[in-house]
Amino acid sequence: MASLTSTRVLAPVGTAGKLFAFGLDVARNLFKRPFQLREFLQQAWFIASVTIIPTALVAIPFGAVIALQVGGLIKQFGAQSFTGSASVLAVVQQAGPIATALLIAGAGGSAIAADLGARKIREELDAMMVLGIDPIQRLVVPRVLACMLVAFFLNGLVSVVGVSGGYVFNVLLQDGTPGSYLASFTALAQLPDLWIGLVKALVFGLIAAIVASYKGMNAGGGPKGVGDAVNESVVITFLLLFVVNFVLSTIYLQIVPPKTG
Repeated sequence: MASLTSTRVLAPVGTAGKLFAFGLDVARNLFKRPFQLREFLQQAWFIASVTIIPTALVAIPFGAVIALQVGGLIKQFGAQSFTGSASVLAVVQQAGPIATALLIAGAGGSAIAADLGARKIREELDAMMVLGIDPIQRLVVPRVLACMLVAFFLNGLVSVVGVSGGYVFNVLLQDGTPGSYLASFTALAQLPDLWIGLVKALVFGLIAAIVASYKGMNAGGGPKGVGDAVNESVVITFLLLFVVNFVLSTIYLQIVPPKTG
């Protein structure tokens, strides 16, 4: 009984180690040739097609809620002139990358896990290895790079749509003036805030693709095992994203001093 309990306790540690080792294998294969350009383009197009519309629709309420909440708080302190800058900071630094990551993991990551899981139970991956083809280089690397590329551009879309939605709701519902909202963009926000948002998007896309690929390539037990792998990949990705977001935000705030109005 004691050994069984210890095995269950140590199982997550072993899974984390295997996932980290899988990530190292992916990083090592990034520089191998030949590069699978066609697979990369197909995956990038597929991930973008299943995420771009949901991401744009999610970005509107994100920007609206941030504008309403931040605007209400700032109004209590009599600093309405900083509403635009505070909204931009919240959307570009936090809401944009997180919304992008959730959609990439939920739509793109689940599709990757299902595809690789189906290949696994059909023994296609084993057949590729018998033929001397590395599945990581052939299948995983193009998907990882595609997720990173799509996440990079989706983050820009979320930022633009979120800030625009915040502008509309601030002007229509909070009696803000368009000029003050736009003029306050540079009061607290600065260029590194945009860079950290883009870096977060790239890292989140990398994590989502690696977790989805790992769970898919290690699926077992038939179709039910593939479904379990998809669910596990989404849950694990969400947990990692929030932890990594906290770490990156903390490091950024320590390195880049906030701009004072």
